[in-house]
Amino acid sequence: MSDLEKPTQYSADSIQALEGIEHVRKRPSMYIGDVGPRGLHHLVNEVIDNSIDEAMAGHCDTISLTINEDNSITTEDNGRGIPVGIHKKEGVSALEVVMTKIGAGGKFDKDSYKVSGGLHGVGVSCVNALSSSLKATVYRDGKIWEQEYEKGEALSTVKEIGKTDKRGTLVTFTPDKEIFTQTIEFSYDLLAQRLRELSFLNKGINLSIKDCRVKNERGEHPSEVFLSKDGLKEFIRFLDESREPIIQEVIFIEGEKNDIPVEVAMIYNTSYMENLHSYVNNINTHEGGTHLSGFRRGLTSTLKKYADSSGLLDKLKFEISGDDFREGLTAIVSVKVAEPQFEGQTKTKLGNREVSSAVSQAVSEMLENYLEEHPNDAKIIVEKVILAAQARHAARKAREMVQRKSILSGGGLPGRLSDCSEQDPSLCEVFLVEGESAGGTAKQGRDRNFQAILPLKGKILNVEKAMQHKVFENEEIRNIYTALGVTIGTEEDTKALNLEKLRYHKIVIMCDADVDGSHISTLILTFFFRYMRELIEYGYLYIATPPLYLVKKGAKKNYAWDDNQRDRLIKEYGQGTSVQRYKGLGEMNAEQLWETTMDPNFRTLRKVIIEPTGEADRIFSMLMGDEVPPRREFIEKNAVYAKIDA
Repeated sequence: MSDLEKPTQYSADSIQALEGIEHVRKRPSMYIGDVGPRGLHHLVNEVIDNSIDEAMAGHCDTISLTINEDNSITTEDNGRGIPVGIHKKEGVSALEVVMTKIGAGGKFDKDSYKVSGGLHGVGVSCVNALSSSLKATVYRDGKIWEQEYEKGEALSTVKEIGKTDKRGTLVTFTPDKEIFTQTIEFSYDLLAQRLRELSFLNKGINLSIKDCRVKNERGEHPSEVFLSKDGLKEFIRFLDESREPIIQEVIFIEGEKNDIPVEVAMIYNTSYMENLHSYVNNINTHEGGTHLSGFRRGLTSTLKKYADSSGLLDKLKFEISGDDFREGLTAIVSVKVAEPQFEGQTKTKLGNREVSSAVSQAVSEMLENYLEEHPNDAKIIVEKVILAAQARHAARKAREMVQRKSILSGGGLPGRLSDCSEQDPSLCEVFLVEGESAGGTAKQGRDRNFQAILPLKGKILNVEKAMQHKVFENEEIRNIYTALGVTIGTEEDTKALNLEKLRYHKIVIMCDADVDGSHISTLILTFFFRYMRELIEYGYLYIATPPLYLVKKGAKKNYAWDDNQRDRLIKEYGQGTSVQRYKGLGEMNAEQLWETTMDPNFRTLRKVIIEPTGEADRIFSMLMGDEVPPRREFIEKNAVYAKIDA
């Protein structure tokens, strides 16, 4: 009997209703985080999670997602189909209970699902409540069942509409414009990233996406199919495609400890960065948690034991630290937990204590076996660790230099910083400006009450390719640390920032609107992503958008941010219109820079957002690394559409 034919007790009585739905529309952010683009895409994740849960339970192997022409979303799976029988407690179809009762679903019945995804347990009923319309179609027991809803309310009872030999659930929903006032436009790339990630985390599951809103040059709708045979090993190769490995084989660990399934894939590369990605029941726990601490403990203790016994550390005059074992490491830790407990700022930090020892034991046992069976790889890894330890000692001196020169140590602010008079960080903003000339113009044009200017000389260091002590020795980077008021953390955690000392809650990257400006922006973004990621996660980092053109005719003038706007203005103004192309910020005078790029009443700032996937890590390593072919391919594919922020 195949997995898809397993007997099941998944029936109407498996559905448990926890509470009503009335509160969702009044307080949507409590349920989906926000009502911007991130919350909008969370709706799709909630529906897809239900299908993935069916797959994890062994009842589904195909899931499709379609962005329809009207920007509605359709998902379909070949699972068991949501039960449609009458729910004893509620007195209506179980399908209606699932769709209209917050927190209702089979996930709470451990006979139906041993583990399940879904971050807050709000489920598809929350999606229904925040949609102007939703239609659920169920293929089950040879029949087709259907029910339609409007803003979370059923428009009729569940109806049988035909016969079928299919099985599964199909859901089509349209987000409510009254709730999502910013946008209801779904991002194909963002949804495709999530499906790709899910395919790696659930090998053997066929996931597909199609966008019916557009057609390519061949007249076809953009579409992709994701099917991973090697799971996490394939995921590691995808994330590390632009890095140079120092061992040829991905180290893969799979097992179960204390009834907790544990999967780990890892590889070492020539970079100086640690890239750890962790998941619980397919949820990206980007704040880490007990599973990640267990992985670190198991990795460090096992490698240290091997390194000590190998004699390679005999000539080293100082202790190896945990960080040394993780330099140049890319790893993915995935666990399945029956009742996950989440904590942290965004509820994506695992708190279950029992998971830490389970992961630590699994990693220790299996890594020990790997090192014994692959002595050459083991030696290469230990030699990398020794180099990391030596570099760490050099970095400590550089870090101490930064601390001595920082404002917190009495060293004063950088000489080039023009500070603002306001003392409340929540009201203050600092512009990191490309070049001394543009910096001078920005100083003249700014509002001195709340706007500070820090000019940067040329291109800052590419931190993706630099050892840590070189990063801390770099003058421009030291100036950024000092101007912001944050210190560099401890030797145990060099990325930990003392955010309570942050002097500005808006940090704005302002570079020329040309190729060089884009490169400098990317260098600065890479630095923040690798060394000040918390500032991005808290929403403090922005990118300014200076105009490309000034279009004038007589007393009439307007600015254009792209060629389409320029052409529209030329047509509107008619004959005799002049166009000035701004090649850089320095070509604008102080008044123009203020009114187009710095005035809060008229400017456009793009907030930098990191989606909780490995995509940002992969793209930064690709754009700023040594491998040319992946970078060329990315630029060719995204030259027209690429945006720095999400």
